[in-house]
Amino acid sequence: MKKYFAEMLGTMVLVLMGCGSAVFLGCDAPAEILAVAFAFGLSVVAMAYCIGGISGCHINPAITLGVWLSKRMSGKDAAGYMLGQFAGALIGSAILYLLTSTGGYGATTATGANAFGQDEMAQALVAEVVFTFIFVLVVLGSTDSEKGAGNLAGLAIGLTLVLVHIVCIPITGTSVNPALFAGGTALCQLWLFIVAPFIGAALSAGVWKMLGCKCADKK
Repeated sequence: MKKYFAEMLGTMVLVLMGCGSAVFLGCDAPAEILAVAFAFGLSVVAMAYCIGGISGCHINPAITLGVWLSKRMSGKDAAGYMLGQFAGALIGSAILYLLTSTGGYGATTATGANAFGQDEMAQALVAEVVFTFIFVLVVLGSTDSEKGAGNLAGLAIGLTLVLVHIVCIPITGTSVNPALFAGGTALCQLWLFIVAPFIGAALSAGVWKMLGCKCADKK
């Protein structure tokens, strides 16, 4: 079951980050198109280093179909992978819907570095929790002593941070917090940049504890 759950998580990240970059950055200017392309590619890189040692990181039903037709996996596993992938796509879409329904989107929405509109508090909270969860999960997965990326862990972590910023900067500015020196509205919002990352980190620790456990999972 761990590998099916891993495929769900990986597909969720791919849909959320790839489609999220298109929603929050746009796809009109060449730079925007390039950023969206990088977001999709970096999502795959991040998840390959995070869950590759668990499921192989298909995060695409077409890849799973090809692997099954090549007789590299059983029909049962192929079905489990696809169910996980479809579930992950739905979750990623639901998070993106939540983000767009609780704040502005379609261009830069942040009112400044590490700040957001006062009517976008819910959007900012969801964004900081979810994107911190993804980032810390990749850190835990890529640095795991058995399933991790070894000497390439630093590359995986750095590229994931780039990915997180591509999608999150238009929402909150991302929580590297120069708002401490800004005063006014930004300083009043400081609590969110402290609380939300802690929540996301705690969630990722719990998820990786389940994914990385040494319990038997041979089927």
